[in-house]
Amino acid sequence: MLKIRLKPFNRPADTAKIMDNRQDAALEKDQGLLIVFEGSDGAGKTTQRKLFKTWLQNNGETVAVTKWNSSPLFKPVMKARKAARALSPIEFAVLQAADFRHRFHTEIAPALNEGKIVLADRYVFTGISRDVARGLDRAWSMSLYEPIRWPDLVFYFSASPKICASRIIASREIKYYEAGQDVTGLSDPVESYIQFATKVIDEYGRLSQEFSFVTIDAERSIYEQHRFIRATYEEKCESRFELSSAGTSRSIRSASGPDRGV
Repeated sequence: MLKIRLKPFNRPADTAKIMDNRQDAALEKDQGLLIVFEGSDGAGKTTQRKLFKTWLQNNGETVAVTKWNSSPLFKPVMKARKAARALSPIEFAVLQAADFRHRFHTEIAPALNEGKIVLADRYVFTGISRDVARGLDRAWSMSLYEPIRWPDLVFYFSASPKICASRIIASREIKYYEAGQDVTGLSDPVESYIQFATKVIDEYGRLSQEFSFVTIDAERSIYEQHRFIRATYEEKCESRFELSSAGTSRSIRSASGPDRGV
């Protein structure tokens, strides 16, 4: 039986109060850690997630990874509809939320109940920011994901749309829905991506303020970003230990051990 307490999204007026309560609830109900990596396509969050996973494992941690739109139940449906370019903004929103919910119950919650560190390569904030960029109502999009398990940390990788676009096209073409061509009506995927990503980033900025993301300058070097992530994680572990009871052995991680590099 799952022991994780889920919460609805809070509104700006009572954000601070709910943010405090969510940390207490996580400590009471599971000994896992949920760490989220968010950012626009091309921002470099996946690279950092992989580096951080390796570092955690080198320090003896048990790590689980969950990726956006990867549910075996919904991924084939989404892939087929994308290939046919047959997704309306509402259908896109509903399918990605259903994918998330399935992964939450089959991957995320069980791993947290086992005391693992779960690294989420995107979380509900991806769905919300993209939905809003496609012109959908923010409150309606949030309701698709309620209730949620609050992350213990959200790393948001901030980079300009032009930088992100240049990184993507250096290795592959920008995809139709990735570029937001379904709503921009632009034939040039790069031009469309920059226009669409600007809206996505604007929404990420609002979410970051409301839900206290840890913002990372994704235009800095890979190693500088990695060191910052590690330092922030260690600080979080120390805070978690202070909030936990003295007899809870899994409340603090071994992140403060020897630096084993990347």
